[in-house]
Order: sequence, then C-alpha cells, then structure tokens
Amino acid sequence: MKILELQDVSYRYHNAYQHVDALKNIHCDFEEGKVYALVGKSGSGKSTLLSLLAGLDVPSGGKVLFSGKSIATMDRAKYRRECAAMIYQNFRLFPLLTVSENITYPMELRGFRGKKARTRAQELVTRVALPESVLDRFPSMLSGGEQQRVGIARALSMDTKLLLADEPTGNLDDENSRNIIDILVKLAHADGYCVIIATHDIGILPKMDMVYRMNSGKLHLDIEKV
Repeated sequence: MKILELQDVSYRYHNAYQHVDALKNIHCDFEEGKVYALVGKSGSGKSTLLSLLAGLDVPSGGKVLFSGKSIATMDRAKYRRECAAMIYQNFRLFPLLTVSENITYPMELRGFRGKKARTRAQELVTRVALPESVLDRFPSMLSGGEQQRVGIARALSMDTKLLLADEPTGNLDDENSRNIIDILVKLAHADGYCVIIATHDIGILPKMDMVYRMNSGKLHLDIEKV
C-alpha cells in the first residue's frame, strides 16, 4: 500500500545572495512493506528530501502526500509526533533519561504512560533484540549498536508505519551496521513498515528493495534493483 507520494516536488534554498535548487521536479512513491535507500554525494539533495518526508519543511513546488493527504495542509508538528518516526546517525537519545524513558517519551506525548507504556517498552526492546535489563540503564552505559537499537525501539513506539532513517549505520562498525539493517529490513518485510534510509553506505544496497540515486537535486531509480 502506498504511504508516501511525491508529485513534482521541488525545493529552493534562499539567502541574501543566491538561491539553490536543492530538489528538482521529483516524482516517486513509497509503499508499506518495502525498504528503500536514498544514495548520493553530499549536496545531492537526499537530506533535503528526507526533511520534507519528515515534515520538517514543505516543498517550494509540488506536493508530498502522506496517505493521500498533503503534508503542507496538515498540522506538521502532529505529523512529526505521530506519523513520521525518525532514526538518526547520532542516536539522539536523551542522556539523562533511562532507556525505558527514552522509548516511552513519544507515547507520553500522546497521553500514553504508566504501566502500559512500560510494558510496551519491554515489548519493543525485545523486538530489536535487546534484553529487558537495558530498560533501566542510561544511554552512556550502552554500546553504539545498542543505542541505535534503542533509537529504533523509540521510533516503533510511535505506532506509525513510516520509518525514516538518516545514516543509521554511520557511527557503527560493520557487524553492528549489518545487524541494524537486518532489523530494518525485517520490520519492512515481516511487519509491513515503509522504511526509507538516507545513506552513504553502499554495502547495504543489496538488501534494499529499491534504490533511489540523487544527483544535483534529481532523483533516479536504480534500474538494477527493479
């Protein structure tokens, strides 16, 4: 099922001296049950595209549709809280909160707290192959790979089918990178998530269902993956 659709999307950065066309007339769809990669050199536009999918900004031209509705017409703060779950390269866990508190934070924003939230956190750490014993630890007590798994668990706590990952393996060694990608692929194929990964890591591309290559603001489907 289609969850995101980009219709002739363009984006232009402005400052006092110049403008830059970061995205140029992009058309593409993203479906539940598939994992996608966005690849390209720095400055190619992939981070800008991911920010539009995350609702951090709106296009200069065209539309980004989530479940058929333009994100630009939605309450974008609510969209970011409830619809677009982000996974980051540097994990972005709250250092003074426990793992359990990090995972349940998005739930609390929706009024879901207490014992039910804790039980849900227990389910989610198991889902990302962590022991329940990590729940009462702080992020600094975990390895990078473990912290990224907590980041995924936190994203899953939002109960959306859209997962956006910005260089999720960028700070990990090869073994942990493979483990994280395997988790994300399983979430797509077994649980029906739409997973979109912006990455420089070409080693993950064979595991992707589709690869979009970005160059100078334009998006090209890698026909070898079709």
